[in-house]
Amino acid sequence: MIIAITGMPGAGKSTVAGALGGVGLRRIAMGDMIREETSRRGLPLDDKNMGMVMQELRGKYGAGAVAELCLQSIKSKEGEAAVVIDGIRSIAEIEIFRKVGDVKLLAVLASPKRRFELLTSRGRTDAPPNLEGFRSRDARELSIGIGDAIALADEAIVNEHISPDELADAALSTATRWMRPDGT
Repeated sequence: MIIAITGMPGAGKSTVAGALGGVGLRRIAMGDMIREETSRRGLPLDDKNMGMVMQELRGKYGAGAVAELCLQSIKSKEGEAAVVIDGIRSIAEIEIFRKVGDVKLLAVLASPKRRFELLTSRGRTDAPPNLEGFRSRDARELSIGIGDAIALADEAIVNEHISPDELADAALSTATRWMRPDGT
């Protein structure tokens, strides 16, 4: 099974993926693929460059380009109970993953205010420098289809008035249920 996680930037996808990884599920972060390609090109790891690289890859190789980069890692360890894919941004990516396994899509939701606070507090180099940069990043993500992925998720968790531990617990509960033979 592939447990795919989607959500707008800062919604809590990495927290969810980290919780699932913490119980032994292998985690593949799609954003890491973009970071690696950005670094390979010798560009600083900031939102502008990473966004440009992501759009170039999708423009050149299609909407599922980043998912295709992840496939080798998934195929290398067949027989696992589940693999966690952190950072789904389009339905095309889901379709790529469905070629190699059963996919369940979990959306992590949070308001723009909450997401901006989380993004600016985590200290990553790709954090938006200001509200304008945040809005621009949201527009870019929506333009590549993340809204469709969120809308078509199998389930969603709202990360609004909960702690990181509560978010992790909700994700673990959902994933555990999905991995049961009857899926309930």
